[in-house]
Amino acid sequence: MRTDNDSWDITTGVGSTALFVAAARALEARKPAPLAVDPYAEVFCRAAGGPWQELMDGGMPDHPLRSGEFGTHFVTFQGARTRYFDAYFAAAADAGVRQIVMLAAGLDSRAYRLGWSAGTTVFELDQPRVLEFKRQTLAGESPRAERREVPVDLREDWPAALQSSGFRPEQPSAWIAEGLLIYLPGAAQEQLFNGIDAMAAPGSRLAVEEGRPMNEDDFRAKVRQAETAQDMRGQWWQLVYNEQCAPAAQWFFRRGWVAEATSLTDYLESVGRPIPTADAEVTNMVRSISLVSAVKD
Repeated sequence: MRTDNDSWDITTGVGSTALFVAAARALEARKPAPLAVDPYAEVFCRAAGGPWQELMDGGMPDHPLRSGEFGTHFVTFQGARTRYFDAYFAAAADAGVRQIVMLAAGLDSRAYRLGWSAGTTVFELDQPRVLEFKRQTLAGESPRAERREVPVDLREDWPAALQSSGFRPEQPSAWIAEGLLIYLPGAAQEQLFNGIDAMAAPGSRLAVEEGRPMNEDDFRAKVRQAETAQDMRGQWWQLVYNEQCAPAAQWFFRRGWVAEATSLTDYLESVGRPIPTADAEVTNMVRSISLVSAVKD
């Protein structure tokens, strides 16, 4: 279960979800016509070893990512999410934004794989041991922008840590909160949004993935079931918060941003991917998710 001051590395707690997502991106990349290709996703899984390497080698037939409805659609979801945010960053670069801020960067490899413009700096904020794993794993690779690690817990004074790393709030920036908000209670989400708004100059951009909270009784039942779960799918319920400070598009619109939310179901349809229907849990998950982008006037 989560605690106020919990921490993690790449194989424990919230950190382990980054490997789960990386594995999904790696499996998406193997499809004949993938929605997105992250060549570093498999590298991370192999560096983690154990079941993650075995999964990459074709083993682990009972792994959630290989299990019927859930695995099929979760892998597709990660491909779609990656495609959406890659396009967001391409638009930000075309607009002349040269400061990129990745909140809870995890195993995001965009600093290494996207075609950044000259003069771009990518700030990656996350737990120290997560950043250390990424740095060691990609030690032989060269990022395609200046990459700066900001080891900080996002429940702490991350704006001060970001500025200490050279971030210039008077210049436009592009922010991302991908796969993050569900791991923060509502008050921490509000604090995060306030920090972004305060640090973002006019012309800045933001992209967020968010999920609509479920019925509280249903959520508590899932958490109780997860207490005896042995797989990652079950244990995930013990890591998340069923809270939302406000829909992101609404929150930022009220503060002068031009914001647009796209439901995941609409986005999947736009890229020609099916909407899950057989597994109620998967269907509800997909229907609860929105992808949000915003520009500050």
